[in-house]
Order: sequence, then structure tokens, then C-alpha cells
Amino acid sequence: MAPSEAGGIVLAVRRGDPDAFAALVTRYQNRLYRYLLRWAGEPAAAEDLFQQTWMRVVQNIHRFDPLRNFDAWLFAIARNVAIDLLRRRRPGGFEEPLEEGTQAFDRAPSNLPGALEQLLRSEKAELVQKLLAAQPPVYSEILSLRFEEEMKLEEIAELLSVPLGTAKSRLSRALERLRASFERLRAEGSAS
Repeated sequence: MAPSEAGGIVLAVRRGDPDAFAALVTRYQNRLYRYLLRWAGEPAAAEDLFQQTWMRVVQNIHRFDPLRNFDAWLFAIARNVAIDLLRRRRPGGFEEPLEEGTQAFDRAPSNLPGALEQLLRSEKAELVQKLLAAQPPVYSEILSLRFEEEMKLEEIAELLSVPLGTAKSRLSRALERLRASFERLRAEGSAS
């Protein structure tokens, strides 16, 4: 959301306007839930994180600077809520990959006309999700933010509280790891 657009809605939310708050939730519900589902790995946990995120937004809306990017601020809150969950689940850290299948992600049904096309698209999406789930969270997160949430690198850097160069290098490493995983999978498939 553009800073000026966010500024007006945020001021209305600060005044206690329930319609403005509902507009924020409606605008971000799909993107935010999808992002949290990637972190949580299961719908029920993602829904809890979604609620916790909006509770923190309400508690901290007075701290938001309307001249800044609301998307980055909101997703930073969501990220912190998700990291808290991961720390409770995995006290040893969350930089290493989670077990296969723990980052399930449900895609919306395709609008493609043919059943075969839908099946092929579904299989490709499943393969990409499997490859993403095998990546350490630091890489799957940046890939999700960049390509699923369509955030700019500047927004990602702000959200992650890292320099722009760090965000760029993480994205580059994540893409390289994903490409290498895909190549290994393809080589295994052609060998059998």
C-alpha cells in the first residue's frame, strides 16, 4: 500500500474506525494468511498467527509512521509472530530445513480450462512447493516474499531489518539453491 494511502487508513484506524480496520484486514487477508501458512505449515496454526498479527497491529498502530511502507511494517509484525511460534516449536533454531511435508501450502484452484492443464499445473506447483519446503526457512521466506507476495527487494530488506545488499544476496543464494535442487531432481528422474 502506498504511504499516502496507508496514512489515511491508519489515521482512521487510530481513531477507532472499525470500517477502516476491516478494510485493512480485507486488503491483506489472503497475502498475509498465505505468508503465515508458509511459516506455520498447517492451516490452524496459520489462522492463530493471523489473529495474533492483527492483535499486534491494533496494539501498535500508534507506532506506525504513515510515511513508511505499511506492507513492510505489517509483514514484519507477522514475521515476528511466526518466529515466536518457531522458537517455541524448535528451541534449537530454525535456520535448518524443516522435515519434509511440514511446510504444506494449499494453492487456490486453477482457472485453467482443461483438466489436463490443471493437473500439469498442480503437479508443477506441488514440485515447487516440495523444493521450497526443503530449503532453510531463511531462503524459503525470501522466495515467498519476492515471488508470491511480489514485494520489492527494498520492502523485503526493510521487513527483515537487513541491508538491501543482504536481501539481494539471500535472494540470489535462495534461487541458486532452488535451481540446484531442481537440477538434482531432474537428473534423478532421467536416471530412473
